[in-house]
Amino acid sequence: MKFVLAPDKYKGSLSGFEFCDAVESGIKKVFPNSIIVKKPLADGGDGTLEVVKEYLKADEVEVLVKNPMFKEINAKYLYSYKKKTAFIEMSEASGYKLLTNAELDCKRATTLGTGELISDALDKGVEQVILGIGGSATNDGGMGMASALGYEFLDSNGQVLKPTGENLIHVQHISAQKVNKRLSDVEFKVACDVDNPFYGANGAAFVYAQQKGASKNDITLLDDGLEHFASIIKKEFGIDVQKLSGSGAAGGIGGGSVVFLNAILKPGIELVKEIADFDMAISQANWIITGEGKLDSQTFSGKTIFGVVRSAKKENVPVAALCGSIDLSYEEQEDMGLTYACSILKNISSFNEALASSYVNLEYAAYNFAKILKRDITLV
Repeated sequence: MKFVLAPDKYKGSLSGFEFCDAVESGIKKVFPNSIIVKKPLADGGDGTLEVVKEYLKADEVEVLVKNPMFKEINAKYLYSYKKKTAFIEMSEASGYKLLTNAELDCKRATTLGTGELISDALDKGVEQVILGIGGSATNDGGMGMASALGYEFLDSNGQVLKPTGENLIHVQHISAQKVNKRLSDVEFKVACDVDNPFYGANGAAFVYAQQKGASKNDITLLDDGLEHFASIIKKEFGIDVQKLSGSGAAGGIGGGSVVFLNAILKPGIELVKEIADFDMAISQANWIITGEGKLDSQTFSGKTIFGVVRSAKKENVPVAALCGSIDLSYEEQEDMGLTYACSILKNISSFNEALASSYVNLEYAAYNFAKILKRDITLV
């Protein structure tokens, strides 16, 4: 039998790779000659760098860049010299994890550091850039990122503006005369899992800016700035970013990446599956075994398991989910397309005890799942 193991991590206890090792051990106790294909995945959030690094066989590159408040820091991205592909997490240079709560102030923050990481990859001869945009501390519409790549944002006096959210309202002209010449030769894909518009009640500022340190007055200022910025973009580039699903992601960098990078926005799990050649790996599989720490209705929102099931349906491969805990109704499990789902907990325990015993419990759950399969095969 061929089993493809395609989990997300168990947050706080097991990486995707550890999940695969535990499940392989359990299955091999029942099917010692089975084919095991390990394809741990991620949805663009925590743990994605580790997974992508394995598939790209990439090196970590460290670059001196500006953090969201223009302070110099060392930030990392992944680069595959063989595939000429870079994987860049904007949170490494422009993320709220880099700031204290007191420092969060997205109207004065910039995505300049993210652009500096892209610029470094361009200097290395990159041909494809995959950009993860979760965890940003910014709301500048991609203005900072674009500035690092040579775009200039000018006010009514022709002066170059500092690339921050509070200056979006002052942009009157965008100059592309100094843009990095290599930019047009590179394919950009952006992991985007939200559908917020650029501005308005459901836009970048009103939905996300408060958690990035914005006051109510700041939010109005930023939203007005994004609407004005969108009008300048439409006038000069002919692109209506407000009509692009996901343009409001990460403080507007979703829309900014389409305009300034000619990027394609795709769900994070779909991009990771592409990198992993997942659809090819599941061909002729008997089962796909996936899992995550908690399986619930949120899994429908672009999470790893949902992406696994989408691929499995195309190949008519059944999917089993072995999870730390499950909070689904019968109907939700059916709607999700899971053939089998179970919690791996063996007994009543505290949360910390459950985390500590995840590997052993998962191995045991995989063993028992394989036992059921073997019985069914015997009966046939």
